[in-house]
Amino acid sequence: MIEIERKSGDDPMVFNVVVSDSAGSTKHRVTLTDASYQKLTGGKITPDACVEAAFKFLLERESKSDILPSFDINVINMSFPSFEREFASYM
Repeated sequence: MIEIERKSGDDPMVFNVVVSDSAGSTKHRVTLTDASYQKLTGGKITPDACVEAAFKFLLERESKSDILPSFDINVINMSFPSFEREFASYM
């Protein structure tokens, strides 16, 4: 389960994310600039849904405990070059 809470602030947007499963939970702080949000989604989904889609992408590739505790969404593309190309299938 992925829980997302958007914090105050507009650019970058800041989210607290909790990923839970039967083995426990991990907490993450994610930033998302408006430019990155528009590039990834074209405004077709909410910023919260954008972050959730990014976590779905990550969780198919690594365990929740391997996801950085704090990162900007652009960092995903550094570890997974296919992120931007495949992102739409997670929206």
